[in-house]
Amino acid sequence: MAVRSVKLNTGKEIPLIGLGTWQSKPGEVTEAVRYAIKEAGYRHIDGAYAYGNEAEVGEGIRQSGVPRKEIFITSKIWSTFHRRVEDCLDITLERLGTDYVDLLLVHWPVALKEGGNHPLFPTRPDGSRDIDEEWKLIDTWKQMEEVYHKGKAKAIGVSNFSQLKLEEILPHATVKPATNQIELHPYLPQHKLIAYLKSQGIVPQAYSPLGSTNSPLLKDEVVAEIAKKHGTEPGAVLIGWHVAKDVVALPKSVTAARIAKNIQPAPLDEEDVKKLDGLAEGGKHQRLISPPWGVVLGFDDWYKADVQQPPKP
Repeated sequence: MAVRSVKLNTGKEIPLIGLGTWQSKPGEVTEAVRYAIKEAGYRHIDGAYAYGNEAEVGEGIRQSGVPRKEIFITSKIWSTFHRRVEDCLDITLERLGTDYVDLLLVHWPVALKEGGNHPLFPTRPDGSRDIDEEWKLIDTWKQMEEVYHKGKAKAIGVSNFSQLKLEEILPHATVKPATNQIELHPYLPQHKLIAYLKSQGIVPQAYSPLGSTNSPLLKDEVVAEIAKKHGTEPGAVLIGWHVAKDVVALPKSVTAARIAKNIQPAPLDEEDVKKLDGLAEGGKHQRLISPPWGVVLGFDDWYKADVQQPPKP
């Protein structure tokens, strides 16, 4: 099934539905990626250094038999590599078995100190995240621009950035972010942020189009009603909501049947979209993914992140 695409600010097209690989267990990813590309027709694979499975993603791409140039691959620079963007990307490229990615994102607008007590989530003695407070986000972005100009990343963007964080880099950027990948679904529609992104020519991406594990969205009565109207499943409605709004949806699965269904969005009409748009305001607002960074990220609803630092002894 052909998936509609939207144009990035680089001029290149990005498919509106891709296979997410976050939380996919070792031993499952290769077959999931191979099936998605060869059998289900996906041409967009979303990964990240921090997922720990990029070698298997690369193997799945190779086993699909589809030429590399026909597949849109995304990866992300992890927080402990904000000072060494190209080094992180080089590790990713080696694992994937390619010499470029189609899109490279800054995974979180939070720099962590490298070489601490954990390779991904170093902590301080009090248990809080070991933030690299001396590092500036714009310096990370300047390194992103460098790998873009070298051709190692055909487009660059961000992930988990609020308007506040975007405005730390936009005034100083020579290459504007192509995308912003965020938690996005009818319980967290982020209408204000989406409008801002579109005003800036930045394509929104949803890394949680169905919600998270055991998502309440799949059991929502309004979603079920729209699914019944179209003779389809709730998941198709949720993905259809993103596609109708030109938001890139990245559903995650390692199950063949589910992978195949996720690329078949429901063709929603304006009334359907309006109903789903209003779910959060109607009392169902819910953020499902909020790691305890311990710093202000700038999202209006993210109380867990906007916490006070522990008192000094």
